[in-house]
Amino acid sequence: MINLSSIRKALSGRTPDSLSEEGLEQAAVALILRESGQGLEIFFIERSQREDDPWSGHMAFPGGRLEEVDADTRATAERETLEEVGISLAEAEHLGWLTDLQGSPRFKQNRLVVTAHVYHLNFTGSLVLDPMEVASALWFPVDRILDVSTHVDYTSSVSGTMKFPGVEVGEPGRHVVWGLTYRFLEIFMETVGDPMPERSISGSPPESWKT
Repeated sequence: MINLSSIRKALSGRTPDSLSEEGLEQAAVALILRESGQGLEIFFIERSQREDDPWSGHMAFPGGRLEEVDADTRATAERETLEEVGISLAEAEHLGWLTDLQGSPRFKQNRLVVTAHVYHLNFTGSLVLDPMEVASALWFPVDRILDVSTHVDYTSSVSGTMKFPGVEVGEPGRHVVWGLTYRFLEIFMETVGDPMPERSISGSPPESWKT
């Protein structure tokens, strides 16, 4: 069973390779953990449907783009989390920097690097969702991420014949973690010593993704 002490140990002093370089836009997300009666839980949001958001409607971690007011990507993750769901990470335990990933929505060239920071907090309050950004939010038991009954092949409405590995964390067919957030989840589980089964994308992308 995954526990907080093993996560602390795994992330302590971890310094992943940074993808940050001049000319790349930066963003950050917060992978938030809490302890409950069901054990350790992880927090996900369902992004609102927006034409200007390449991750519109996706399950994700709270976060967004780095702005001038942010001292670093950690500040970005904390500011965006407060704005999107009303959770303050000011007093939370920052467990560490997980990794950087390059966002490539719909297979187009993308100059955005997303940094994931991991937090633990004792949260029992109410969420305050920004409806422009977040359609819904939920907590999900970390141990169930390894439960194969939650593992699905996900096909989005714009992905042609492609099927993506996913984890169903809520309403079937709707609350499915896939894509960039799934990749962060894979890295997190591998880092803490409980890797997810190796899975791959199948099928072919639509032509519109290649141009």
